[in-house]
Amino acid sequence: MADSRWQMGFGKPPYAIRHQPITMAFRFESLKIWHMARDYAKEVYKITATFPRKEDYGLTSQLNRAANSISLNIAEGSAKKTDKHFDLYLDNAIGSVFEVVSGLHRALDEGYINQQQLNTLNQQGELLAKSINAFRRTLKP
Repeated sequence: MADSRWQMGFGKPPYAIRHQPITMAFRFESLKIWHMARDYAKEVYKITATFPRKEDYGLTSQLNRAANSISLNIAEGSAKKTDKHFDLYLDNAIGSVFEVVSGLHRALDEGYINQQQLNTLNQQGELLAKSINAFRRTLKP
C-alpha cells in the first residue's frame, strides 16, 4: 500500500494527510483591487475581440496590454518590500486604467464600440481607479 510506504520510510507527505494539493498564497490574491482589475481586463478583452482584424496589432493589442498591466502591476508591487515601492506600482496601475479609457475613446471614434459600451467601461474603470487610490491611502508613507 502506497500510504504505508510513506509512513515507514518518510512519514506521510502533506498531500496524503490533507487530501488536497499544496498551494502557495500570494499577497495580491487577497486584494479586492486585483480581482477588480482582472474583471476589468476580461471586459476589455470581450470588447476588443469584436474589433476589425486590421487592429490586431494596433488598438486591440494596446488596449489588451494596458488592461493586463493593471492587475500585473498590482501583483508585482505587492511583492515589494516597502509600501513606498508598492505605491509606485499602484500608480502605474492607475496610469494603465487611464490608458484603457483613452483607448476606448479612440475605439468609439473609429466606430468599433458604441457610447453605451464606452460609458459602461468608463464607469468600471473609474471605480477601479478610485478603489486603487483608496487602497493606496492605507499604505504606510
